[in-house]
Amino acid sequence: MKQQLIISYIFVVLGIGLSTTSCGTHKAAQVQPVSQLTEADYRRHDYYFLEATRQREAGNHADALALYEHCLSINPQSAAVMYELAQYYAFLQQPERSRVLLEKAVELQPDNFWYRQTLGAYYRSIKEMDKAIAVYEEMSTQFPARGELLMMLMDLYSQQKDYPNLIKTLDRLEVKEGKSEQLSMEKYRIYLQMGDKENAFREMENLSKEYPNDVRYRVMLGDSYLDNERPDEAYAIFQAALAEDPENAQAQLSMASYYERMGMDSLFYLQQEAVLMNSKLGSSVKAEVMRRIILQNEQTGKDSTRVLQLFDRMLSVPQEDATIATLCYSYMQHKQMDDSVGVPVLEKILEVEPDNIAARYSLLMVAVRKNDYAEAVRICEPAIQYNPEELAFYYYLGISYFQVERNLDALAVLQKGVTQVTPESDKKLVSDFYTFIGDLHHSMEKQEACYEAYDSALVYNPDNIGVLNNYAYFLSLERRNLDKAEEMSFRTVKAEPKNDTYLDTYAWILFEKERYTEARIYIDEAMKNGGGESATIVEHSGDIYYMLGEVDKALEFWKQAAGMEHESATLERKIKLKKYIKE
Repeated sequence: MKQQLIISYIFVVLGIGLSTTSCGTHKAAQVQPVSQLTEADYRRHDYYFLEATRQREAGNHADALALYEHCLSINPQSAAVMYELAQYYAFLQQPERSRVLLEKAVELQPDNFWYRQTLGAYYRSIKEMDKAIAVYEEMSTQFPARGELLMMLMDLYSQQKDYPNLIKTLDRLEVKEGKSEQLSMEKYRIYLQMGDKENAFREMENLSKEYPNDVRYRVMLGDSYLDNERPDEAYAIFQAALAEDPENAQAQLSMASYYERMGMDSLFYLQQEAVLMNSKLGSSVKAEVMRRIILQNEQTGKDSTRVLQLFDRMLSVPQEDATIATLCYSYMQHKQMDDSVGVPVLEKILEVEPDNIAARYSLLMVAVRKNDYAEAVRICEPAIQYNPEELAFYYYLGISYFQVERNLDALAVLQKGVTQVTPESDKKLVSDFYTFIGDLHHSMEKQEACYEAYDSALVYNPDNIGVLNNYAYFLSLERRNLDKAEEMSFRTVKAEPKNDTYLDTYAWILFEKERYTEARIYIDEAMKNGGGESATIVEHSGDIYYMLGEVDKALEFWKQAAGMEHESATLERKIKLKKYIKE
């Protein structure tokens, strides 16, 4: 409480607020010259400075600003206070006031690194680059151990396009840190921008002399010659490098560039192949070379023979990763090649990266298109080990097990799959999982488990039409929950009013509810929309017409159904007795 009273008193005396503060506007105590400051004045200054700093760190910036101003009224030559106030005025968008304070702080304490650095940054922020450069140049001499000052100067000279001074600064940095590829390449680049090719080449020559055992720098010099129309000198360097190290990938690439530049196509192609078969070269670089080859091939309208031959040679050796095989398969897809061509490449990808989801899925789709479900099983079984979070592999494995008559395995893998469901999972896919689980339970005559699975399917996708139809039909066959069955079935008919299966289901539910006239409307629609191809729908037509008293018409439908492939426990008896018989 006592401190708060002191701060409030200062505000009253100084008349200062955070948004209106100005050293020249408040009426403070009489400012004393520094030479006249007493020990008591210094102690008061230090007390209020520490209190201001405490308030600043506590986030009480209005109080801190007022206290710093009070410190300045006690000691108008306090560089530390000026530095703190300058930052506040910069924040309050009073740049001139901030500038005056910073410049004065530096004048009072020229050896303070942070004051100078902040002033330099200020000049840079207001685009007074010459003043910023002057500050950093002086600092680089004053603080020679601070290498970041030379980096700052390099950036400033680069912005000003002052290349001579940029080169001088790089030279100073080189003296300080030693010769390096990064510095030499930067000097080389700047000399070229200045149009000073001789010095640019000399820089590369000096770098190669500095590291005589490193072929890389000599090759870089050769690249420089090649880029600047001195091909003979470039060729000599490349040849010497390859004589010393025939497998040097950089030299091989540069030699290929030379042949391309000189229009020596056959030698260029041979050199490209040497690069692609170089075991020392990383797959990412080889991929870039192949992309260039593919682009050239497309632009010249050539067929894919050479490209495929190169891929074949590259993939015939062990691969460090799937980069080349993936590029190969993408090329085959672009050229719309047959699945049989792409399958070995997909297998190669999985050989190197068995957890590659895209490649495994593409391979699976090939098997599915061919209805090769045994192959689909082979592909999917490892997938759920390598990619246990990918629901699609469980689903397709379940389908494939079902197709090869492994129903128990299908049920087990689908049930395992739903344990991987997360809030982010595709809800329609999850619904399909439960649909399939329900269908499998139905085939095993586990009807309660079937309905439980269907309920789960509808939780994830209330509009799952297939589930709604099957659920409704199975209930109607059991003659239970017919109101629920009717509601579900009606939704399917509304969604697909010309689907003969859905129309038949709805008609049959109405039949079980003894609403025969309505049932005939929907069974007639089913027959109009292809139902005549289904023995079940035809038999249902006979049952409905019989209940409406049209026995001859019913017999006609029953006999038609009997002539079709159809399993019915009562159909023959219906025809023989000329009457409807419940199953």
